[in-house]
Amino acid sequence: MKSNLKLILMVVLVSFLAGLGGAFTFSYLQPGRSDEYRSAGFPEYRRVSVRETYPAPPLTGDFVAASAASTPSVVYIKTSSTAYAQNDFFDFFFGGGDREQNVISSGSGVIYSADGYIVTNNHVTENATKIDVIHNRRSYEAKLVGTDPSTDLALLKIEGKNLPAAKLTRSRDVQVGEWVLAVGNPFNLESTVTAGIVSAKGRNINILNSQFPIESFIQTDAAINPGNSGGALVNSRGELIGINTAILSRTGTYTGYGFAVPVDIVVKTVKDLIQYGEVQKAFLGAEVGDLNSETAKKYEISEYAGVLVTYLEAGGAAEKAGIRKGDVILKMNSENINSKAEFNEQLSYYRPGDKVTVAYRRGTQTKEVLLSLTNREGTTAILKRETFSVEGLGADLEAISKVERDKLKIGGGVRVMNVRQGLMGRLGIEEGFVITAINRQPVTDPKEVAQLLANARGRVIIEGIDKKGVGSYYQFYF
Repeated sequence: MKSNLKLILMVVLVSFLAGLGGAFTFSYLQPGRSDEYRSAGFPEYRRVSVRETYPAPPLTGDFVAASAASTPSVVYIKTSSTAYAQNDFFDFFFGGGDREQNVISSGSGVIYSADGYIVTNNHVTENATKIDVIHNRRSYEAKLVGTDPSTDLALLKIEGKNLPAAKLTRSRDVQVGEWVLAVGNPFNLESTVTAGIVSAKGRNINILNSQFPIESFIQTDAAINPGNSGGALVNSRGELIGINTAILSRTGTYTGYGFAVPVDIVVKTVKDLIQYGEVQKAFLGAEVGDLNSETAKKYEISEYAGVLVTYLEAGGAAEKAGIRKGDVILKMNSENINSKAEFNEQLSYYRPGDKVTVAYRRGTQTKEVLLSLTNREGTTAILKRETFSVEGLGADLEAISKVERDKLKIGGGVRVMNVRQGLMGRLGIEEGFVITAINRQPVTDPKEVAQLLANARGRVIIEGIDKKGVGSYYQFYF
């Protein structure tokens, strides 16, 4: 045993001495290495720690200050809604037995003004029969002032005074790479703050189910999860730059990207909802698409700046001003336009009747025109949405606008909205479906739809156009 121990100690000692000798020999045979590197223009190498190479950012307290400034303005929203489900096959024909279920959902909101206006997402309040706002552990029953599905925004009002309203800034001044915080109530966890950067602007991700969606989102990698919807996206000073709206995920939870409605769009939307009860949307009378290799080749376009005019409304403002299909819009009131999202965002800042200067390119020539924007009926008047409902129908109905009629190439139609318990739900008619005819009889007014369905007997065919613009029909028997 002792001899083995001695042998092991001798091996360790010899190895140690050999290492020292090798190091000395290498140093001896490489004299003046640092001097040679310096004379050749290279820096002297030395062993450094990771912290020395990539120093940690100083703890300035910016996130702490931004959190303290923004969290008091973010509220927790709880909604109640009623869902209905048919019991069996016979209930469809005999009109009874719908199971009524009370559904509780939650989200976030931002205090917009000290007197109690709250901004949130439309999808947070959609179909809600009761809305409660919780702030500082106190609960307020909220009134729904108005909604705008095209931006996924909703405005609430609670009875409150001296509430801590969010401090606003211009989202147009936000820079990609800028630090931001997302403040909200994910998974029912109140006042949660996450940090990230603005990873892109003007994102269009095709998530809004609206005829004229305005998607020009601020993209961030700050973690946003279910329950964050309607919460605040703020800069490092705690100023509101957007309303958190969506995540890009295959799992339903955060996987890297979140999206917020820019605060500049929020401001215009809130002003319209307070003043008119509805957002006054402005139309140019044209639709545009992003330029790519395929469209550039089709229209013989060599420059990729701007957006391509893909559709013109007959008699619309753009057509009257001389703009044609295939033209490339470059600017709107001196603001550069390089994507469809930017085009829609710029339009969202205006109201019908506003005049804008549009710069566009046709071939090699660049032109400018001054035109007046119009509303959905092709005029410059202030419009108020009118819906029609009758007991038992189970939905609201509204006549579609001139802009939509021209786009869909139909003479008239009636849109189905807010489907709930009743006939429309039993028939399986989806919200957003446009009814164009009932038993081959064209309809243009909601009252016509209600009357024809009330008097229907036997086989009934409802023709129309779905939310994707595809013609379809429903068939059933009374």
